[in-house]
Amino acid sequence: MTADPTPRAAGARVLVVDDEPGLAQALAITLRASGWDVRTAQDGTSAIAAAAEHLPDVVLLDLGLPDMGGVDVIRALRGWTQVPVVVLSARQHGEDKVEALDAGADDYVTKPFAMDELLARLRAAVRRGARTDGADDAVVEAGRLTVDLARRRVLRDGAEVRLTPTEWSMLEVLVRHRGRLVTRGQLLQEVWGPAYHDETHYLRVYSAQLRRKLEDDPSHPRHILTSPGMGYTFEV
Repeated sequence: MTADPTPRAAGARVLVVDDEPGLAQALAITLRASGWDVRTAQDGTSAIAAAAEHLPDVVLLDLGLPDMGGVDVIRALRGWTQVPVVVLSARQHGEDKVEALDAGADDYVTKPFAMDELLARLRAAVRRGARTDGADDAVVEAGRLTVDLARRRVLRDGAEVRLTPTEWSMLEVLVRHRGRLVTRGQLLQEVWGPAYHDETHYLRVYSAQLRRKLEDDPSHPRHILTSPGMGYTFEV
């Protein structure tokens, strides 16, 4: 028996994000013919929503989107999921590639491209993604709280709670690592950056603000817990 010269995706889910309708349609047709389950999006906002709803096995992402930068889409996805992201871009400058990879992209393919190579890179990304531990949850329920990591919002009893960007960033890190201790150093690094590694008072200030907004009894918190001298844990 002769082996199939074109390995197939066997139903793997791919989200194609490109604002060029002709290219998006051509990619979708080719991918479906190769066995992929394809969803498409034409801008960053709908891409993030589609990723949360359909939980793709890989995202094929163009950097040049009409409403937000592709790098911002990657960062938004990385706020709640480790789904592999393969960037597809006409930008060939080294700094663009470095920025996308630093934001969390797994691979970078420049236009024009060979379809066989693109398919191979997508299959490789899916294989790598299948080896990661843990399930991705875009929406996390915690008592009266609903934390929507994809849409970057938190509800309390169904009503949206207004958080500052820094408050949200701190909550996001804690929720992504829910049930596990996040050290003070890790929080400072991820929320404020490496220059703030000694500014532990920031953590006290912002954890207090979050508790006032989210906890039933801020003085006896149920969700945002402190391990003195070590860090913080978000409990559902």
